[in-house]
Order: sequence, then C-alpha cells, then structure tokens
Amino acid sequence: MKVSLINPRPNELHTTMLNSSPPLGILYIASILRNAGIEVSALDQGSGAYSMKQVVDWILKENPDILGFSTLLSSSFTAPKIAKEIKKKNPNIVILFGNHHATFNAKRILLKYPYVDIVVRGEGEQTCLELANCLSEKKCLKDVLGITFRHNNEIISNPDRPLINDIDSLPFPALDLLQDEYHNTTIGIKVAPKKFTSVLSSRGCPFKCRFCSCTNFTHNLWRSRSITNILEELHFLVSQGYKQIMFVDDNFTLNQKRVIELCHRMRKEKIDLEWIGEGRVNQSSYNMFQEMVKAGCRMMYFGIESASQKVLDYYNKGINPKQTERAVANARKAGVDVIVGSLIIGAPNETKGDINKTLRFTQRLKIDIPQINILEVFPGNAIWEEFKNIGLLNEEKYWETGVCIPEIYPDAVPLNVLWKILNDYYRSFLRRPQYVLKQILLTIKSLYRLNVVFNNISRTKTIVDSINNLASMPDPTILYAMDRIQN
Repeated sequence: MKVSLINPRPNELHTTMLNSSPPLGILYIASILRNAGIEVSALDQGSGAYSMKQVVDWILKENPDILGFSTLLSSSFTAPKIAKEIKKKNPNIVILFGNHHATFNAKRILLKYPYVDIVVRGEGEQTCLELANCLSEKKCLKDVLGITFRHNNEIISNPDRPLINDIDSLPFPALDLLQDEYHNTTIGIKVAPKKFTSVLSSRGCPFKCRFCSCTNFTHNLWRSRSITNILEELHFLVSQGYKQIMFVDDNFTLNQKRVIELCHRMRKEKIDLEWIGEGRVNQSSYNMFQEMVKAGCRMMYFGIESASQKVLDYYNKGINPKQTERAVANARKAGVDVIVGSLIIGAPNETKGDINKTLRFTQRLKIDIPQINILEVFPGNAIWEEFKNIGLLNEEKYWETGVCIPEIYPDAVPLNVLWKILNDYYRSFLRRPQYVLKQILLTIKSLYRLNVVFNNISRTKTIVDSINNLASMPDPTILYAMDRIQN
C-alpha cells in the first residue's frame, strides 16, 4: 500500500498565499502513515513551484494506491482538476479529499465530482491510517469513522470521529518529505527570510466567532501539546537549521500562563529561533509579551476586526476596542518588532460611518501593518448558516467560492464602495509622513527588521517602498479571513 498526499495550488484569486508556510495537515498525516509502515510521499503544489502537468507527472511516477488532497476553499477548483486528470489515467486509484472545505461539503463534492471516491471529515490523522488499512485489507468502509463515501450508488456519511485529545501522541510533521523553501509573507514582504517553517502548539479554540469555521471544525475544544513535547520539536527544528518559525495555532495565547512557561523554557534551553505569533486582544498581557520577546517573538498578529462594538457583537467576537488598544500598546511596549492588525469590513449591520470609524481607529493604534478583509462567508461558519436560513444565500451557487456579504445582502455597503474605501484608506494610511518616519526609526532600531529589509532588497529598495507599492495597487491585497485559520 502506498499513499501520496498533495496540497493543491490555490485558485487564481488566492495566489497571495503561495509559498507562505508548509502544509502541516498533510505532513502530520504523512508521519502517522509512515510510522505505521505505510509508504508515503507528499507534494506541495501550493508552494508555487509546480504546474498542473508537473503534478500529474509526479503522481504517475509515484503510482500510489491512494491519492489524498488537502482542500481548502482557496483550492476548491484546483484539486478537482488534478483528480479528474489522474482518474482518467489511472481509474483504479482511490482519491480522497480532506480538510475544511471537504469536511463541510462532503456530499456536494461526491455528487459533483464522480472521480473523488472518499471525503475525510475533520482531523485526518487517525481516519487516514484506518482508511489505508481498511482499503489494503479490502474491509468494509462502513466501520471507518469520519468519512463520506459512495456505496451502491448511494452516498453514505459515517459518524464523526472524535477529536484527538492527546496531541502529544502525534509524531512531528514530516517536513523532510518536501523540498520546498518557505518564507512567510505580509503585504508582499518576506517577513521570515531565513530558513522558516510553521509549528502547531495547540488545536482548536473555545470562542465562537461567527466568521470562522474553526468553531464547527474543532467543536469549540482547545487541546494543547505539553511544553516538553513542543520543546522537543523546537530542538529538532534548530538541529535541522531552521531559524524562524510561526505558531499557527487557532488560539496561541488562550492560556497566557502556558505561553509564559513555554517562553521561559525556550530561554532556559537556549532555543535560538525568531518567531511569529497570533493572538486575541483580550489575551494580551504586558508580562506575556515581555516573555515572548525575550524568547524570540518578533512579530504579532492581532484579530482586531472592528472598532464598532455592534459589529464586534454581531461577529460574536467577545472583545471591545479598549482591549484592542491595550493589547497593541502592551505588545509595542514589550518590544515586539512588527505588529499586524487584521480587520474585517462589510458586515450586514455595518454602515459607512462604522467602517470609517474602524479605519480611523487603526491610525490611532500603534500597529505597523493593517490587513483589511472584506467579510466573506462559506460553508462551516455561522454567518453562512444565518443567510442560508433567511433565504438570502444560494448554497449551490456559492459553496465552492464563498461569497462576500455585500454581494447578497441588499442593505450592506456595496462591494464597489468598499473597494474605493480600501484604496483610499491604504493610500492615506501607508503614505502618511509620520507613519513612514516611524517605520524607518523602528527599522533602524531592530536587527530583525533590518534583516527583512536586506533580504527583500532584490525586489524592493526598502520596506517602505514595499508598503508604498501596496498603496498604489488598483486593488489592495485581500487576505481572506477563512484562510488565516484553515491550515
């Protein structure tokens, strides 16, 4: 039995995500399979290095019995194209789809794409191992939890598989299977120019943000790896020459005591890594950021979303603007080199006045980079369900693409108006003399920032030039909210 796993290239609208970080999902599955004695290979077309023909040729050369695809909304059309081509050339191959998009659209995928055989729902490690053994031994699929499949011209959905509680039991992701080079990017700048990878120190999130599919995917459960287990992986990464990492948890700072303990241990064990974190603004004490910076944290992403409390309440975000101000101030005071604020505009209850209030709010904050997302909904999040239930959303039309709320809600600020607001905002925010001066001064004082500038000099003269390039684009780069958490 041989299994090949693929992370497909994003659809054209999502190409800003190319080469940002390794696909940990398929690499965890690969480790589980390999530890069980199953031959496994992996390819990351999402790194941007492989054409469709190269992917097909690679699959034919590998000649696996099972071919698995990690499918997000961002790769919803790429994966089926590859699957169709391969099934033509090898009708006996068993094709699996998994990850967020597949989980929430399992029946639709099997109905539309006859060349997809099985959908793996939810966390895939144990399911893929059991499935591989089941197919190898020609056993009945009805006993495999967490899959949807065809049987006698019917589509059968087996019960969900329970989440993995003991995350320490998982082997480290099989990074050695991929030869690609990754560099996390923000607004077109390589913010991790050294040897880089991503690390998952916990899974899930107990919060219920209505724009996020993590709520349904992990059933509101947060499960953490032990500090010792995390450190073991970090030591391994250092031994392999990695210099920079990003913690890609759904909620890295949920337990601030845990973060502080991790940072203490990283310093004590002399783990020399620069790293990037993400966190909620209501879990952002100065003491925690102080310890993070001492342990190598250089960049922090915050989910700010809005300055309007009514919009935050609509999102069920569970924060307020005062917490945002305090979190950003704490991170800056503690010495975080780069602070990114992620925001969403286009909520159905949001007026132009609310949006302008939010954008003015970002100018008062001490963030370095604002990332503005237009609210897009998709299967798996609560807002999608809301609009489906009130009859304003055609599921069959949008399940593979998602849809921006202003396209379907008549009282929302129109999409063309949002684009104009964004264009004007970026020009005013990023080209302010005081902002540019501040960025230059912060860069002069930061070895991390200087390294980023020097490593980006082949494409842009300075970090400020990169920011100005973004401001002059006809359409600012939109980093969609769902792909922040669907890894």
